[in-house]
Amino acid sequence: MNQKYRVAIVHDYLREYGGAERVIEALHELWPDAPVYVAFYDKEALGIQAERFKNWDIRETWITRLPFYKKLFSPYRIFAKFAFADLDLSQYDLVISSSNAYMAKAVRVQAGRHICYCHTPPRSLYGYSTMTDWQKNPVTYIFGSLINHLMRIWDFEVAQKVDVMVANSEETRKRIKKFYRLDSQVIFPPVEQVDIASQNKAEKKSSAVEDYYLYVGRLAKSKNVDLAIKACEKMKVKLKLVGSGQGLDYLQSIAGKQTEFLGGVNDSELADLYANAKALLFPAEDEDFGIVPIEAMAHGVPVIAHNSGGPKETVLANKTGVFFDELNETSLMEAMKKAEKIKFDKKLIQKHAQNFSKRTFEEKILKLAQKILNS
Repeated sequence: MNQKYRVAIVHDYLREYGGAERVIEALHELWPDAPVYVAFYDKEALGIQAERFKNWDIRETWITRLPFYKKLFSPYRIFAKFAFADLDLSQYDLVISSSNAYMAKAVRVQAGRHICYCHTPPRSLYGYSTMTDWQKNPVTYIFGSLINHLMRIWDFEVAQKVDVMVANSEETRKRIKKFYRLDSQVIFPPVEQVDIASQNKAEKKSSAVEDYYLYVGRLAKSKNVDLAIKACEKMKVKLKLVGSGQGLDYLQSIAGKQTEFLGGVNDSELADLYANAKALLFPAEDEDFGIVPIEAMAHGVPVIAHNSGGPKETVLANKTGVFFDELNETSLMEAMKKAEKIKFDKKLIQKHAQNFSKRTFEEKILKLAQKILNS
C-alpha cells in the first residue's frame, strides 16, 4: 500500500494474549509504523507475551488514570466508550479498530476512514456466556444488568458510525446483522500456526503422536475448560492445558494426576505441543470464531469441539474433527471415544487449515484498505 497513507490501529486493551491479539500483530506487520491505541496496557498480566509488543508505539487512554484500573478493568468498561472517543485521530487517513467487549470501535475518525474488525458484539451485552459468573452475585447482577442496558444503546450507536464493518466469521456476521442491523464482510483472522506448520513440514520436521489431549486458550468460564479436565480425569487420559486466566485456581482444584498446567508458551513450543497431541479439546460455547482449532488442524491434529459458534464453520465433521452437543463431560467423552475410532487423514486436515493462513488475511485486509481509501 502507498506509504503516504497514515494508519492507526486501535485495540480494546492489552492484558491477555489470544486470537484478537494475533489480529493486531498481523495488522502491525502490515503497518509497522502505525501507533497502536489501547484503553490500557498491562505488561504484568501479559507475562511472557508482553515481549511481542515491546518495540511497538503503544498509546493508552485516560482510563490508566483511574484508581486500580488493572484490577477494576471490567466494571470500568462503562468508561471505555468515552475514553476511545476522546482520542485525537485527526491526522490519520485510515483507522482500523479491533473491537470486542471494550468498545474500541467508539473512536471518532475525524478526517479519515474507519474499518472495524469485529471479533464479536460484546458477549456480556447480548446474552452469551462470559469469562465470569457475575450473574450469580445479586449485587453485580443488578448493577451489571443496568450497565449492560445502557451499554447496549451506546454499542449500537457507535457501530453505526463505522465506515466498514468486518466480521471474523459467519457467526459474527450474523450477530452484527442481528444486533447492529449492519451488513459486514467476513475476513477470517490470521492463524500463524498454519504458516509455522507449513514451514515445519517443508523442513521435514515430524514427530510421533503422544498419548495426550490438548487444550489451548484462556482459562475462563465461557471456555468450559472444566469439562475437558473432568472428561480426561474420568477416562484416565492425559490432558495438557496451555493458557492462563481468572479460572486457574478453580481448575487446579478440580484437576487430578492426568492434568498438566503449562501456562503460557512461545510459538515454537506451542507448535510442538500441537504436533504431538492426540487431539485438541475445544469445549467453548458459541465461540465467535476460534483460532485454536485452526492451529491444531494446521498440524494435522483433529479437533473435538462443542457444536456451536465458529467451529461449525471451520471444523469438518468426521473429517477434521468431531462435535459434541451437550455441555457436560459425558457428551464430551462420547465424542472423544468416537474420535478414537476414526482414522483421520492428517494431510487432509492440514490442507483444510491452509484456508486460514496469515497471508490470506493480510491480502484481504490490504485489498479492503485500498478500496476504502480510493472510494
